[in-house]
Amino acid sequence: MKINVSGHHCDITEAVKESINQKLSKVASHFPTLIALDIIVTKEHGEYSAEISTKYEGSSIAVKGKGDVMYPAISQASKKLDAALKHRKGQLKSDLHAKPSCTTPEIAHEIIQEMDLT
Repeated sequence: MKINVSGHHCDITEAVKESINQKLSKVASHFPTLIALDIIVTKEHGEYSAEISTKYEGSSIAVKGKGDVMYPAISQASKKLDAALKHRKGQLKSDLHAKPSCTTPEIAHEIIQEMDLT
């Protein structure tokens, strides 16, 4: 899985990239079909925000984490991403279950009309 990290009004050092890779290694192992993650770390008015976006099984997923410090913001966003991906995976699995074809009970007069009573 490719992880694209960019910063807006803040520097992205190797330590930050290593921390991001460590946080998202769990996501990569649980969802091997993910191809790429785009992460934007922003600092505005003394507050950090980390936004992670990706495409998973035909839908676009984007999450955002905020905090006064960069690392907890990244951690919060990675937890939200994991929850969103689990939700999407559950939706896809529920579509695989067989739906009942007829839920109404058979009515007796319909059965009698079909019978040949002569």
